[in-house]
Amino acid sequence: MNDILAFEPQIRMGFFVAILLAMALWEVAAPRRRVEIPRLLRWSNNLALVVLDAALVRLVFPVVAVSFALIATEEGWGLFNLVAVPGGLAILLSVLAFDLAIFLQHVMFHAVPALWRLHRMHHADLAFDVTTGLRFHPVEILISMGIKLALVLVLGPPAIAVLIFEVLLNATAMFNHSNIRLPAGVDRMLRLFLVTPDMHRVHHSVIPSETNSNFGFNLPWWDRLLGTYRAQPEAGHEGMTIGIQQFRTSRDLWLDQMLIQPLRGKANRYPINRPGQTEDR
Repeated sequence: MNDILAFEPQIRMGFFVAILLAMALWEVAAPRRRVEIPRLLRWSNNLALVVLDAALVRLVFPVVAVSFALIATEEGWGLFNLVAVPGGLAILLSVLAFDLAIFLQHVMFHAVPALWRLHRMHHADLAFDVTTGLRFHPVEILISMGIKLALVLVLGPPAIAVLIFEVLLNATAMFNHSNIRLPAGVDRMLRLFLVTPDMHRVHHSVIPSETNSNFGFNLPWWDRLLGTYRAQPEAGHEGMTIGIQQFRTSRDLWLDQMLIQPLRGKANRYPINRPGQTEDR
């Protein structure tokens, strides 16, 4: 197990590159929606943001979640280091706990106006494809890493469980943001166990009641259990408008504008799933 963890950066990078390329090729072969904005414009800026996010995490945090889980195990910190739990069960419960935490974090970033300012940059993408799943403001990424580290400290999960979760989260975020076409029957079955592109695309609708639904990135169960699940967009997947009302020019897709976006415009209260919600965002 420690041999695997020693190659954590290579494992994560390998899965990242493989899923990114696979989804990009799938999008070309079987797109769900017509591509109207040049990929070069969006991809160059979205991927530059990924590089910036990764560099800042390494600069700000002396350890990341997997390394911190190893330290927690050595020091005996957290629930699973205080209570005897079979290894396999500890891994399963840890992955579920992390997924629920990220789901609740996502809801929080919609519900708190100051946090919505950060998160709305992800929603302001004017198209929906694999790079949208990587487009997050650096400050949001830093907050998210802080939440993961706090959960490691409380839970004391096996380090391998944290690695599994990180790889799954990254892979499924790229998958369920992809502009790919799945047969309706496959999508219907798959979304019982995994957030599919058609399920998550609803979350990127310009209509607020749809934006405030389908918060899951990986497992679809939390939305169903907590009442935020929405099966389909009102206008259909080909007809729905992606993004938010505030930032809809091609200039808003540039890296410099994405970085300063939290300082621009209004960020009124953004309640979850309030019918008829129409306020300025």
